[in-house]
Amino acid sequence: MNRLPITQVDAFADRPFTGNPAAVMPLETWLLDEVLQAIAEENNVAETAFFLPIKGDVEADFELRWFTPALEVALCGHATLATGHVILSADPRRDAVRFRTRKAGVLTVARGLDGGYELALPAYRPEPLPLPAIVAALGLEESAVETFWHSGGYALVVLKDAAAVRALDPDFRKLGAEGDVLTISTAPGEQTDIVSRVFAPGAGIDEDPVTGSAHAVLVPWWAERLGRISFSAWQASKRGGRLACRLAGEQVVLGGRCTTVIEGYFSL
Repeated sequence: MNRLPITQVDAFADRPFTGNPAAVMPLETWLLDEVLQAIAEENNVAETAFFLPIKGDVEADFELRWFTPALEVALCGHATLATGHVILSADPRRDAVRFRTRKAGVLTVARGLDGGYELALPAYRPEPLPLPAIVAALGLEESAVETFWHSGGYALVVLKDAAAVRALDPDFRKLGAEGDVLTISTAPGEQTDIVSRVFAPGAGIDEDPVTGSAHAVLVPWWAERLGRISFSAWQASKRGGRLACRLAGEQVVLGGRCTTVIEGYFSL
């Protein structure tokens, strides 16, 4: 029986039971994909992040992959932040850690202010596109929203206000029928500059608590709409999470904290 270290982290959270849970598991070599998927299904949190050290790569320190309970994803922000937290907490000499990913390039987690971190993701700029099936699955009228699309599988639906975002009651069966699409609803915020909720039933997650990858789309869109590159965000899920957002050229930089809630071993 193999014993694999595992740490569960609440990402974009300053206390337990908030933010988005991620399981973080270091490996010495890659296991079979079906084993990685089975581990993620067993963990049954939004994402399980697997990482291992790489040598001879001048751009990155580790290779990183992410699995939901249903499938492997191309980009996950909160589990990247959680993995950076695990590595940087174990090595106070490090100021930052760089991850080589298979579809999202090199991602960086650096120490921020007041014990937090800064996560650098690619900036994904969506384009206007009618999304009638997604809008209908959200229970909305097309005339009441603006809709945008990014080819990475991101649907952005802009509502009039934060109350409308909070009131959403999606039909997850219909939304899931659209496939592996991350549906992002957003509006101007109240206590923060923007607010959002994020749904991914096609990936096995009806509502994601706090979604870093969604902000790879939200930040460039809102930076243009607000006319400034820095602003605050709140993801209005049941758990909730606050993000500091900044557009830095072709990168989105997200600030947030992490809280370790479980440390142990996975028996395989």
